[in-house]
Amino acid sequence: MKINCIVVEDEPLAMERMSDYIRKLPVLSLISSFDNALDAFSFLKSNNVDLIFLDINLGDLSGIQLLESMKIQSAVIITTAYQDHALKSFELNVTDYLLKPFNFERFLKAVDKVQQSFVQKELFGTKSFFFVKTETRLEKIFLSDVLFIEGMRDYRKIHTITKKIMTLQTFAEFETVIQASIICRVHKSYMVAIDKIDSIEKDLIYINDTVIPISKSYKQQFLKIIRKEIN
Repeated sequence: MKINCIVVEDEPLAMERMSDYIRKLPVLSLISSFDNALDAFSFLKSNNVDLIFLDINLGDLSGIQLLESMKIQSAVIITTAYQDHALKSFELNVTDYLLKPFNFERFLKAVDKVQQSFVQKELFGTKSFFFVKTETRLEKIFLSDVLFIEGMRDYRKIHTITKKIMTLQTFAEFETVIQASIICRVHKSYMVAIDKIDSIEKDLIYINDTVIPISKSYKQQFLKIIRKEIN
């Protein structure tokens, strides 16, 4: 898979280094570069791009303002000398945040994250990850890692293949960013990952060693999704 990318960077030396890094990776194809966000904005309005390497301090229009000003379908890797915008950037669903000066190894890890997200997108046909707010940070969770989400009073516990994450985000918030065909609400206290279900018996769902109830209010929607999977 070839990843078409652009660079938005106003520092000539940083632009040169970034272009050199891109040329070292056959998977990347640099189709254009810009020294300001306004020109990048115009380009993105009429061109499809897989990946944007985006600086933040760009003069009249910042990288953050660019992301906020238009609906960008491309993956985004922030490249900046400042840590201050990391939280805001991840709220805007950037894939990675590179602090200058970064070396080629760190650059390679960021590109690998993009490749992984594209693979997941092909599998699920939608965004392959979402972010949740924990006590001190925003944490990225890949949809393919989720087993189920459990309600625990004011908190939601996200059970994944490798860990459990606590968040104050509501089920309603999850339902707005995750398609029900991938992770479905089955009970006032549970959402389940459809592809992780081991079996269904009457009004019970089995995922690994966990038994999850199906309530009447969510049963019809859940069974409709399951029937599509069967057919």
